[in-house]
Amino acid sequence: MSIDSKKIPSGVHVFLVLMKAFRAVAEYGAASRRESELGDSDFRVLEVLLHKGAMPVNAIGPKVYLTPGSISVAVDRLYERGLVTRVDSETDRRVRVVDLTPEGRKLIQRVFHSHAQQLEELARVLTDSERVQLAKILKKLGKHAERLLERA
Repeated sequence: MSIDSKKIPSGVHVFLVLMKAFRAVAEYGAASRRESELGDSDFRVLEVLLHKGAMPVNAIGPKVYLTPGSISVAVDRLYERGLVTRVDSETDRRVRVVDLTPEGRKLIQRVFHSHAQQLEELARVLTDSERVQLAKILKKLGKHAERLLERA
């Protein structure tokens, strides 16, 4: 089966569809966190600690797409709420290691479980095959964008 070249979306059209879908999906995902009173960056920090364990502050930032200044503010905010601990590294006094408190773990487990259920509900519109295909396509597009950025 050949595709009519007139029906192939342009790069601009693909980008616009991707951005519109991203915005809608991101808004839907954010709705699952609203009752927790966790902002986006706080949720991301707690989620990475839940799934990766205790980490140095400077290692968390890149994983959750926060600058060094922003990650410090986020960790301070979570510390003040009693959701994380900060301790000096035993091997390097310049490094502060962040971990979940029992209260923080309980909160993020509950919020993440709800969030995951809502995202599963969202993805139900796709067949198993479409999920696999979409993940492959998005990964391919993302890796290509990274390569092009490296060349620039």
